[in-house]
Amino acid sequence: MTKFSDLNLAPKVLKAVAETGYETPTPIQAGAIPPALEGRDVLGIAQTGTGKTASFTLPMITLLGRGRARARMPRSLVLAPTRELAAQVAENFDAYAKYTKLSRALLIGGTSFKDQDAIIDKGVDVLIATPGRLLDHLERGKLILTDVKVMVVDEADRMLDMGFIPDIEEIFKRTPFTRQTLFFSATMAPEIERITNTFLSNPAKIEVARAATTNDNIKQGVVVFKAADRRKEASQKRALLRALIDQEGEACTNAIIFCNRKSDVDIVAKSLNKYGYQAAPIHGDLDQSHRTRTLDKFRDGDLRFLVASDVAARGLDIPNVSHVFNFDVPSHAEDYVHRIGRTGRAGRKGTAVMIAIPRDDKYLEAVEDLVKQTIPRMDNPLKQEKAAPHSDDSAKSDEKPKRSRGRRKQDDAPAKEAASSPAAEDAPAQDKPKAAAKPQHDDKPKQDRGNRGRNRGRNDRDVVGLGDDVPAFLAKSFAERAKDK
Repeated sequence: MTKFSDLNLAPKVLKAVAETGYETPTPIQAGAIPPALEGRDVLGIAQTGTGKTASFTLPMITLLGRGRARARMPRSLVLAPTRELAAQVAENFDAYAKYTKLSRALLIGGTSFKDQDAIIDKGVDVLIATPGRLLDHLERGKLILTDVKVMVVDEADRMLDMGFIPDIEEIFKRTPFTRQTLFFSATMAPEIERITNTFLSNPAKIEVARAATTNDNIKQGVVVFKAADRRKEASQKRALLRALIDQEGEACTNAIIFCNRKSDVDIVAKSLNKYGYQAAPIHGDLDQSHRTRTLDKFRDGDLRFLVASDVAARGLDIPNVSHVFNFDVPSHAEDYVHRIGRTGRAGRKGTAVMIAIPRDDKYLEAVEDLVKQTIPRMDNPLKQEKAAPHSDDSAKSDEKPKRSRGRRKQDDAPAKEAASSPAAEDAPAQDKPKAAAKPQHDDKPKQDRGNRGRNRGRNDRDVVGLGDDVPAFLAKSFAERAKDK
């Protein structure tokens, strides 16, 4: 069995790795580190949670052991799609480079440009950044990439989903042609393959698992849910989520709950807290300091439930997440792989449960096509609600009220009105004595029916006109009125 000591890493790096408690490299690490140390380009394809970060940080630290960075000219560059993932890479680098003198800088949004400029001006060996913030510094003339010797692109497929590919291409053009490129992705879309063919030179390809597969140690399930009342679907879905959490019991020590929309993230977190479940939201609209504090609380065990958008799907390396709940079926099938990859990490067991509504059929089918398996169906824990027939109120609510023009039927009258009205008023209109009809309306029966239809709900009496008491000026024609003037 291969050990880290067999991979020709620098002694100081091996010492730091040993202190983290790892002795045996994962398959992607064992496959990617040797060619990276030889200076070759590397194309790594592996599912999330397999140790890809160490696959490039460990050889990068070893390769940069000699040399010194100059001001505004980093010696290596790591690109990550989200702030959380970039921060996670920075933490890994700090842990593995603790016995070296290498410096690093983290360029992400939500933090001060001034503070970042001050660090860059001192010179950094490793620059870890998101594409947008990196381009901001380049356009301001605060950064030069002509001294980059090692360039890493992490989670390239997520870069594609977020629309960063043009930015990546622009950044590649600003780096030396002689750079070494380490390229990692969980899936290989055609656009990703085009990028690798353009910017990588004869790369060593390491594919430790078929693209877009899920870990075998993650127990998966989906509850197909149909609301009894479409108007109450959202609240019933949240009730189902709580029931699923309760069903897992003590096995659910903590969990990440993924929603497709930021607004739903806030609503679900608020709902869970209302019912006594300790939860907090995290999404792209929150400022970076708030997101960092929330993540730290979740990582330290002070927060049980983290409700997140996909901004957190790839940037969290928390080894003890017991469960992942997909409140929504992801609209991009690849996101399913990354979401459930937050659990079952480092060889641990994990559970991933998803809620699907009828509108999600095409998305669920796309997920199953991608992972090449049928996700087991689970019973709805709210069995009584699932099996209950539609109530009278819900059935009536689905029917649009019909507007009738003509006589009012006895069955349509409200119960309260029927109880208090005389029998003569409850009888159909044709049974009423003809003497009750108003003679001035006999020549306009259609108008009368229309008036009665419009006034239904206020009273059921016939509309009484002016009769024979019409004022004289109303009887005159417009021409006659003009002559009077």
